[in-house]
Amino acid sequence: MNKPLTAAFVRRVTRPGRYGDGGRGSFGLYLRVWHRPNGRVGKAWAQRIRIHERPTNLGLGPAAFVTLAEARETARKNARLVYQGQDPRGDGVPTFEKATKRVLRLRRSNWKPGSRTEAQWRAAFARHVFPRLGAKRVDRITGRDVLAVLTADDLWNGQRATARRVLQWMTAVFEWATAAGHRPDNPATAIRAALPKTGGRVKHQRAIHHSKVAAALEAIQGASGRLSPKLCLRCIVLTACRSGEAREARWEDVDGDVWTIPETGTKAGREHRVPLPGAALAILDEAAKLSDGSGLIFPGARGGRPVGAASLTRLLARVGVDAVPHGFRS
Repeated sequence: MNKPLTAAFVRRVTRPGRYGDGGRGSFGLYLRVWHRPNGRVGKAWAQRIRIHERPTNLGLGPAAFVTLAEARETARKNARLVYQGQDPRGDGVPTFEKATKRVLRLRRSNWKPGSRTEAQWRAAFARHVFPRLGAKRVDRITGRDVLAVLTADDLWNGQRATARRVLQWMTAVFEWATAAGHRPDNPATAIRAALPKTGGRVKHQRAIHHSKVAAALEAIQGASGRLSPKLCLRCIVLTACRSGEAREARWEDVDGDVWTIPETGTKAGREHRVPLPGAALAILDEAAKLSDGSGLIFPGARGGRPVGAASLTRLLARVGVDAVPHGFRS
C-alpha cells in the first residue's frame, strides 16, 4: 500500500507520473506530474472515483493553488456526494462547445478594444473543431480526438498558422475544464510530440516590390472616396507600423515628431516609440481636419470608432495594388 502524500513531497517532486495518496481515506486522490512543452513541471490534483457506476477522473485543480489538505477535503466531499447518489460535478459536464463559450466569456474583458481574437476563435472552431467535438462532453475527449482535428483535411501541414492557433485555443478550453474539475488532464498538450515539426511553407502577407511603393502611395493619395482610409494607409506605409496600431492611433499619443504607441496597443505588449518623417507629419496635418471629438487620428465612418481594416484592404484593391496593408512592413 502506498504511503500518504506529504506537503514536502508535493513541493519537491519533479518526476512525471501519478502519485496516489495512499492509505485509508484517500478517496482516490492522486497527484499528477508532467513536463510542459516549455520544460517547466506541471502538477495537478485529480481523483479517480466511480460516478453512477462509471469510473471517472475528476480534476481538482493545480497543486500550485490547491494544497494537499484542500485536495483531500475536496476528494472526501466528492466521495460523500457519490455515496448520496449525486454527481460532484453539479449540473454535469459541459460539451466542448459550451465550455468554449464559457472560456470566451471569461477572457473577453482582457482583450484590447477592437481585437478580432474572439471572432477568429469562433470562426476557426466553427470550421475545424465543432463539427467533430462540439457536441462531445469535455471529459470524454481524448488526445486522439484532438489529433484528428489537427490532421483532418491536412490542416496541420497545409495551414500551419491556423492549426497552431486552433491548438492553442483548444488547450485553453481544456485548461479551463481541468481547473473546473471536469477532467484530470489536458489532452491537447499530450499530442504535441505526435505532430510534425516541419513542413507547411510559411505563407507571407501579400506585398509589392519596394520599387513600386512610391507609385502605390501616389495611387492611394489620388484615389476617390473617404479621406481617412487613404491617410491611414499612407501612414502605415511610411511608418512600417501594424494596421491596428495606425487605425487606433490617438492624438494624445503624438508629441512633436514622435508617436508613442502605448503598451496596450502593441502586439508585444510594450510601449513603442515611432519617429515620424516629414511626409508622415504632413499626413497628420491633413488628418486634423477629420477630428470628430473621439481623439482618434483616423476615425471611421461611424463616429467614435477607428477606420475599419476592411476599408484599407478595399482601397488597395480599388487602386490596383496587389498587397495587403500588413505586407508593406516587408
